[in-house]
Amino acid sequence: MKILIVDDEAYARDKLRRLVAEHLAGAVVSEARDGKEALECIHKQQPDLVFLDIQMPEMDGITVASQLTAPVPMIIFVTAYDQFALQAFDANAIDYLLKPFDETRFLRSLQKVQERRSGAKKIQTDQHLLLNEKGRVTVIKLTDIIRLEAADNYVVIHTAQQQHMMRQTLSGLQERLGNGFVRCHRSHIVRLDQITQVVPAQKGDAELVLLNDIRLPCSRQHRDEVVQGLAR
Repeated sequence: MKILIVDDEAYARDKLRRLVAEHLAGAVVSEARDGKEALECIHKQQPDLVFLDIQMPEMDGITVASQLTAPVPMIIFVTAYDQFALQAFDANAIDYLLKPFDETRFLRSLQKVQERRSGAKKIQTDQHLLLNEKGRVTVIKLTDIIRLEAADNYVVIHTAQQQHMMRQTLSGLQERLGNGFVRCHRSHIVRLDQITQVVPAQKGDAELVLLNDIRLPCSRQHRDEVVQGLAR
């Protein structure tokens, strides 16, 4: 596997090189110190994966990504500033590493790389939910669910056809839904393939626009989780 590390700070390149050496045996690693050098290296070496710093002098990482032509390598953006997360998603990044990251967070990024390379998909823990409604058991397929909303001690399950009430918490349901869903707010979970836009809002928050033009709030603490889910 060929890997390019792009960062204008030597210690940041050294940290990534060390982590790659420890966890990707046999990887061929090269480095670039700025955006212009990164473009030249990508063109000549055609790496499989690029760790790309966003804030660099003259040409930033987002600009570098926008100028790439096929074959485009997998990209993991690396930055100390979380306000670039939405732009990273727009650039089809596999992941977004926020400095200072630790080894555990780095390994999560590597897992996404391995999944992309192998084409593997995470299996959902369940394929349906069972609801007891007035003595009748109703089967709701996960693929029919658009979003879920907290309502006191209940969760409102929204499908295209109707709504269902389930006595449960959002946190209690989240693991059963699998990786096709993401928590975007303390009161909302949404199916990832329903999201068409992530619109920045004030103070790091965002608004999600769904296929049916429904708009959901996305709080700052859940924004990176949403972006990373969409990048999978």
